[in-house]
Amino acid sequence: MTILNFPIYRKYNNDKSFFRIDSVEHFIELKLTGKLKEKFEFKAKIHPDRVFIQDMISMENGHWVESTKEEFEEVKSR
Repeated sequence: MTILNFPIYRKYNNDKSFFRIDSVEHFIELKLTGKLKEKFEFKAKIHPDRVFIQDMISMENGHWVESTKEEFEEVKSR
């Protein structure tokens, strides 16, 4: 079993959404649309939600790429 060290940072490869995954059941997304920045907090309540977060962690299907705390915080401070 792999031990995960949270938070884990991911982003879409188009640099439009940045994720801070705090646990296997919770993440925060910063979404950029033009000059607008939106923050979404997501809490998994059902199994498909947990699978989605696990896919983010393992970067399934090339939807996500690695990011960093610094990158997340820079977007957050915009």
